[in-house]
Amino acid sequence: MGAHTHTVKGWFKQKTKDKAERSPAVRKKVRGFDLSLFLILMALLIMGVIMMFSASYAKAASENLPGTHYMQRQVRMILIGLVLMFVLSYIDYRWYFKRFIALGSYLVCIGLLVAVLAAGVTEGGAQRWLVIFGINFQPSELMKLSIILSFSYFITKNYDKMTSFKAGIMPLMMMLVPVAGLMMAQPHLSGTILICLIGLTLMFVGGMTIKHLLAVGAVGGLGLVAVVGMKIMVDGMTYFQQRIQSWLDPFSDERGVTWQTCQSLIAIGSGGLFGLGLGESRQKYTYLPESHNDFVFSIVCEELGFVGAMVVVLLFFLFVCRGFAISTKAPDKFGMLLGVGLTVQIGLQAFMNIAVVSNLFPNTGISLPFFSYGGTAIIMQLAQVGILLNISRNTV
Repeated sequence: MGAHTHTVKGWFKQKTKDKAERSPAVRKKVRGFDLSLFLILMALLIMGVIMMFSASYAKAASENLPGTHYMQRQVRMILIGLVLMFVLSYIDYRWYFKRFIALGSYLVCIGLLVAVLAAGVTEGGAQRWLVIFGINFQPSELMKLSIILSFSYFITKNYDKMTSFKAGIMPLMMMLVPVAGLMMAQPHLSGTILICLIGLTLMFVGGMTIKHLLAVGAVGGLGLVAVVGMKIMVDGMTYFQQRIQSWLDPFSDERGVTWQTCQSLIAIGSGGLFGLGLGESRQKYTYLPESHNDFVFSIVCEELGFVGAMVVVLLFFLFVCRGFAISTKAPDKFGMLLGVGLTVQIGLQAFMNIAVVSNLFPNTGISLPFFSYGGTAIIMQLAQVGILLNISRNTV
């Protein structure tokens, strides 16, 4: 075995113990959840609601709606999410360590992704939403949690096989392939990349060698290019061409396909060091599309400046640090992998959103956790934090 494998195995032996191996005293020890993580979360939520309201009231007014329309809906979703978070924080995370949950959630989410392509709602050139019983949601948000649960389960079950590409890595890769294919068909490039990165992270932390990591990354990259090529052959270049053009030269067609990226950069640049002041954004007055959703961070930069933007970045950084701290103290492999997956999902999504609005990445449509307007996303994010808080109750 390579040095990496030996290190990971040693880390597992020293930092985690299976429930069956723990003493009765440790098994009965249940403490309050991690207060630091909870306080960081509340700071993100409060700042998120304030900035989402500031970014959305102009849009609401333009639609002849009350200025607080989007904020009120967001607060309702947050309250539902907080209730779910507290409930999940009391449900022992080991309850999810069941084959029917891991495999069942995966198959259900695959079915929902298929349903999106068959009868989904199209918006902004992408077909990502599904309406069931009057509820509009994105199945991709459910798939993120499903991948974390299923990968954590199967890696824990097959930990001794994770150094084998055929026995350990290949089955997990075969789980990612249909997910990536269905999401790219929507198309949802950022969501596909995010889910694949979560899967790769869990496989690496679970014992995959660096050699296999590089091989899987190369194969995944080629597969992504192939899927994009097939999508272009079927639907033409329009969607991806606009995204690439906006990324490479955001001011090339500022009144056309590059409008959104161009307006985002103007908002960020207008903020300067300390910003124009809370509520004083100019770009949110119908100039910047999705200012209350995917591009809310642009409004943060415009109104609160570089200092305010760094506060947001710092809060996400602290969230990730606490999530990893909880994961390293988990009493078993499953808890550690679950904690890492949940933390990585929030952290990576925040990084990717900030990269998109600042034009570091092409504009592919990804929300900022706890800030962007949305129902499914905020509820799922808070539910995931609830599971993470439960892990913190059982740390050793």
